[in-house]
Amino acid sequence: MINLVILGAGNVATHLAKAFSNAENITLKQVYNHRPESLIPFKSFVTTTTDINQLEKADIYLIALKDDVISEVAGLLKDNAALILHTSGSVPLKTLERFENHGVFYPVQTFSKKKEVNFREIPISLEANSAKNLEVLKELAEKISNNIYEIDSEQRKALHLAAVYVNNFTNHLYSLGAEICNKNEIPFDILKPLMRETVDKLESLTPREAQTGPALRNDKQTISRHLAMLEPKRQELYKTLTQSIQEFYGKEL
Repeated sequence: MINLVILGAGNVATHLAKAFSNAENITLKQVYNHRPESLIPFKSFVTTTTDINQLEKADIYLIALKDDVISEVAGLLKDNAALILHTSGSVPLKTLERFENHGVFYPVQTFSKKKEVNFREIPISLEANSAKNLEVLKELAEKISNNIYEIDSEQRKALHLAAVYVNNFTNHLYSLGAEICNKNEIPFDILKPLMRETVDKLESLTPREAQTGPALRNDKQTISRHLAMLEPKRQELYKTLTQSIQEFYGKEL
């Protein structure tokens, strides 16, 4: 049985707490956050605290907080025998090096509190300061996921950058597409099959092979018409993306 304490109450912490509370041979002993209102959703299934000095004794302390505060919060932990982990994609392993046992448990997924996820399908990248601790991490990850990867800090930094491109940036573009639809009284639902097909194609094609559109075709008239419909700030983004696509495929145009 692994005893676990989670520090954090945001999107990642919320989904991890739910997953581990239902996992076999895992006891989720406590969830910590400094804001009591953030802990309200957890009170129905786990003990909570706002006092970091009142943490329960555990085998693993999992820090699922903003990157900027991981080092600070870790510095307040007193249990040097436990395995101390963080969940960040961009914070290096060495941030926790003052602890004898430390590692990284990074779920490669976008999380929103109101959207349920199937953790079994979520890739989890692991890194630890020793082979022994890596085995513990694997055991922990296998309780909730079928997709486990050993990824070092440099690789994870690159993985996080790639994730920002394929998730955060693309979602922002979805927002801009929705904005255009709303302004023109078009239901955004019309675009959802297109969005799904864009992702589905990647099961059989590489992203490079799947690219279509006026930038790839160098369709100058269509590009000009689109730019004329946009305000200056949006024009700059359209131009930047168009130029990026054309440079990426420059030898094929």
